[in-house]
Amino acid sequence: MNLSHLPLRVALGAYILNSGVSKWTLEGQAAEGLHGMAVGAVPPLKRFNPGAFARLLAGTEITLGAALLLPVIPSALVGAGLVGLGGGLMRLYWVTPGLRRPNDFRPTEQGTGIAKDSWLLGAGLTMILDDVVHRGHRMRRRRR
Repeated sequence: MNLSHLPLRVALGAYILNSGVSKWTLEGQAAEGLHGMAVGAVPPLKRFNPGAFARLLAGTEITLGAALLLPVIPSALVGAGLVGLGGGLMRLYWVTPGLRRPNDFRPTEQGTGIAKDSWLLGAGLTMILDDVVHRGHRMRRRRR
């Protein structure tokens, strides 16, 4: 792990871990609402019942949050997790009616909460690129 990633990883890790822990006990209408939004963006998720989906999402967020907080996990690996999470949220934002203005990428008032999660995608891509670039520099130095 690159030391310069530490502040970003701690902030993201704590945020995502908390989000997962908060979802772990979702039931009833809360789980159904979460599941309904997800199914609107990714129809194959319909095969999960709402409670199981909420638990799966919570477990995924807890795992990713913990991985971000553990400096022994490579930044490229946790970056890939962030790209997956952020990409899923951006898909949700893009296909859910009412979250963005018609024929525009800018969010509506209702979509701002999801649109702001684009930073997860950006942070993940940054960690992957930075890790790959630094690994390439280290390999070139060893060859010399």
